[in-house]
Amino acid sequence: MVHQVTDTYFVSPQITPETMAQLAEHGFSDVICNRPDSEIGPELQHDVMEQAAKAAGLVFHFHPLVHQSLLETSNSERQRDILASAEGKVLAYCASGNRSSVVWALGQAGVLPADQIIDAAAQAGYDLSQLRPMLG
Repeated sequence: MVHQVTDTYFVSPQITPETMAQLAEHGFSDVICNRPDSEIGPELQHDVMEQAAKAAGLVFHFHPLVHQSLLETSNSERQRDILASAEGKVLAYCASGNRSSVVWALGQAGVLPADQIIDAAAQAGYDLSQLRPMLG
């Protein structure tokens, strides 16, 4: 259940290790895990996911976010930097895809117009209109 936000940034709910090979086949180069290990069982912990990503030839980034850390500028900057340095498409995942959408949106503040950010997220199925005051 991958949702396209931009030409190169996609978000999704939790994926499985088996998903990594499919992502590589579809032109993804990087995977960002925005989900803390404390939310999931051992079979989906970041170290398991990282091994699967590397086996599929993907670059894996562990960037866990919780509600309280979403608004920290350093987190949106890190997400934006990962996306900027990727050589192909990037998939970011969390429990529902919402955190991955929010951190992307906050990283685009001042880069893209607020309406464009909100519209891109809406096209991907995420209502981020409540972020408008923080997007410019």
